[in-house]
Amino acid sequence: MGRWEPGARGRLARVALELYAERGFEQTTVEDIAERAGVTERTFFRHFADKREVLFDGSAVLQEHLVDAVAQAPAELAPIDVVGHAFADAATLLEERRDHARTRAAVIAATTALQERELLKMAALASAVTVALRARGVADPAAALAAQAGVSAFSIGFELWVTDPSSADLATRVRETLEQLRAVSVGGPA
Repeated sequence: MGRWEPGARGRLARVALELYAERGFEQTTVEDIAERAGVTERTFFRHFADKREVLFDGSAVLQEHLVDAVAQAPAELAPIDVVGHAFADAATLLEERRDHARTRAAVIAATTALQERELLKMAALASAVTVALRARGVADPAAALAAQAGVSAFSIGFELWVTDPSSADLATRVRETLEQLRAVSVGGPA
């Protein structure tokens, strides 16, 4: 095993997801992941705090992308439209990794502790988007409501996207879900 072999982080992430899908998250050890990836456990821990964090590695990038998209949205947009734009824009980060997203979603759905971690990630996204909306001058509770609605639309759109291989791209799913939310909130057809 090469101590400083290039590409270790990506290889560890890929191998971990494969093993979680094959054996289950709880049944997979860091030793299993490191061995299959051809690195040491120490190398694993140089890249990830624990085996759970492999699944949530891109959270900071997604959050940063959302906050930037909120900040850069046209000033004339209503808060809910700013959030819809931001979440649809962020969906492009995941679009090329649909198979990965589908496998990751299945692994998370099979493990309660991972579901809890996913909920924490979504709460952190909502909080960051709320702060970004406040920076645009949106007052509470509108900022928090718009952010939570965006997270809900993104989550439901994501679920539809990963469960239906023939479905539209993720950005379209997010927009459609937000439109359905808009329709049910004003009493229109869903």
